[in-house]
Amino acid sequence: MSTPALDVRRLVKTYDGGFTALHGLDLQVPAGAFFGLLGPNGAGKTTLISAVCNLIRVSSGEIDVFGAPHTSMEARAAVGLAEQDVNLDRFLDVEETLVYHGGYFGMARSDARRRAAEMMDVFDLRAKAKVRAPALSGGMRRRLLLARALMHEPRLVILDEPTAGVDFELRLELWDYIRRLHQQGTTILLTTHYLEEAEELCEEIALIRGGELLARDSADGLRAAYDARTLADVYVKAMAGEQPVGAAS
Repeated sequence: MSTPALDVRRLVKTYDGGFTALHGLDLQVPAGAFFGLLGPNGAGKTTLISAVCNLIRVSSGEIDVFGAPHTSMEARAAVGLAEQDVNLDRFLDVEETLVYHGGYFGMARSDARRRAAEMMDVFDLRAKAKVRAPALSGGMRRRLLLARALMHEPRLVILDEPTAGVDFELRLELWDYIRRLHQQGTTILLTTHYLEEAEELCEEIALIRGGELLARDSADGLRAAYDARTLADVYVKAMAGEQPVGAAS
């Protein structure tokens, strides 16, 4: 079997104050997959992503990215993260944001500028190249977040609510680009509250609640397992604590 893009084993994260966000979580995402992660606010999704990206220290457990420990430079370079919160530097313009990010991952300045130009063309940001982040519209900021995440050509792209707050036209545009990215072989891990987005894009979906994995399968498989007509019905049943058909009680 090929090395998974993401291999999370017995992951526990307890924050100062005693709150445990992840309870021995196991999760494996195959290389080349388009994988969705669904759950309510507070389910542990952002904690998991932060742990994978080495933004927080875990309490126990192991995380490998393409076989490398998540704390290694190899693993860090393999991951691109587009966060849910817009965390752009207010003093940098669009081009500077991209070039600076490329430099963080060791790209030569000439290579970073070339790649930044490519990303600005892909995400229709060329006309905003010299505009600072605070002056961008919400949709443009979302485009820039995704462009920044892809600057260093990561093998695993984590999209945390990538279309939150964008209009319908931009959502479809981002969907098209994300699909093309996946078709090129990039592994995608997507978190979203839009169930239709998960069903439209993801080959496999995992449901998480209270820091624990409830179920994972294709959308069709989840509907069958929960005897549900829609993915929304699956979600409601799973979050209410209902077990999949045939699961051990």
